[in-house]
Amino acid sequence: MNFSVYNFGCKVNQYESQVMTELMIKSGYTYTEDKENADIIIINSCTVTAVADNKVLKLMRHIKREHPEKVVVLTGCMPQAYPEKTAELMQADIVLGNSARQELPQEVEKYISNGERIVNVHKYTKSSDFEQVCVSEFEERTRAFIKIEDGCNRYCSYCIIPYARGPVRSKPMEVLKREVEHLAKCGYKEIVLVGINLSAYGSEFGLHLCDAVESVCAVEGVERVRLGSLEPERMDKEAIGRLSKLEKFCPQFHLSLQSGCDATLKRMHRHYTTDEYRRIVADLRETFENCAITTDVMVGFAGETEEEFSQSVEFVKEIGFAKVHVFPYSQRKGTVAYNAPNQLSGSVKAQRSKIMVDVTNETRRVFLVKMVGRTESVLFEQPTKDGYWEGYTKNYTPVKVKSDRMISGEIHEVLISSSDGESCMGEIV
Repeated sequence: MNFSVYNFGCKVNQYESQVMTELMIKSGYTYTEDKENADIIIINSCTVTAVADNKVLKLMRHIKREHPEKVVVLTGCMPQAYPEKTAELMQADIVLGNSARQELPQEVEKYISNGERIVNVHKYTKSSDFEQVCVSEFEERTRAFIKIEDGCNRYCSYCIIPYARGPVRSKPMEVLKREVEHLAKCGYKEIVLVGINLSAYGSEFGLHLCDAVESVCAVEGVERVRLGSLEPERMDKEAIGRLSKLEKFCPQFHLSLQSGCDATLKRMHRHYTTDEYRRIVADLRETFENCAITTDVMVGFAGETEEEFSQSVEFVKEIGFAKVHVFPYSQRKGTVAYNAPNQLSGSVKAQRSKIMVDVTNETRRVFLVKMVGRTESVLFEQPTKDGYWEGYTKNYTPVKVKSDRMISGEIHEVLISSSDGESCMGEIV
């Protein structure tokens, strides 16, 4: 039988989808990109917002309506965070929590054998271990994502993820090194380290995220090492100094902000102020020439006044982010903020989202214009529909060039000549 995978959500989910793909292949199943003709559909869900939930539900309904004979597996954060709710979703033949991922092939085989619906969601505990899995490849990619941390102990007032992921757990250094060595031998030039709360890597056994980065940079064949989304607090001067000594390290920092207003940050139960965030950004820019600072910004959080929103907008303008993911606050049952007073309407959230998006589009345009005239190394990934090859600089600026030959997976020096507000154009030197 063959199977296909729908992946929703973050880079951690992408990694875990690859883990499940390899588990299924090792158990004798055949992977296919042709989802219409797949016998088994695995849906790796995200539940960070209500919109994410709705996308998953819509997909499951469509599959069971159009192809009732297909075996549908629902896994990921949605069933882990809301086990009772998802157990009632009869469109899913098999429901697996994040903690039951390695049982996937056996559960599929069991369902095919007896046709009895399966719900398998284990709760995380304080003694839960890091999931001992590795991947061997990423289909059609020049960068490899490696999950090195799972879980979160922060419990921000709006976030359901600590309930979906459990406590902080880290991949042992020796396991990480073996995985990276294998991926380097397979030709992957860039390694991206990801986690649910990546900044907390190693905290349970006295290590720092910098230890993982240094270990990966030391692997022969790896030419670039990049970090996924970071919480700002542990990015102190000592950590910045350690990273600056690593030639392979890519100076792009996705520092989660959420709001540029201190009062809102306090209600969100974030662990920093705007002054502290501003200082971290200044230290990074002072240390890394031409680094990129990217972030996430939430608008319309419970109780956010017009004045607080204006403060957030002004802070975002001041920092001048290279790129921002803007999203409206979504109430998540089970979080502190779910029952908070002064919830904002959908129309107000939409209006504020548009304002913030317009502001951040301008800061991105300014950042890309500053790249024009620079010569940067670019790792090329894939051809575009308009006849160019696209790749990324070390600070994750997308760059397009013309080339008569296939250059996927190659790193070239490129003179950047122009920008269209979304990416840059250039010529290989």
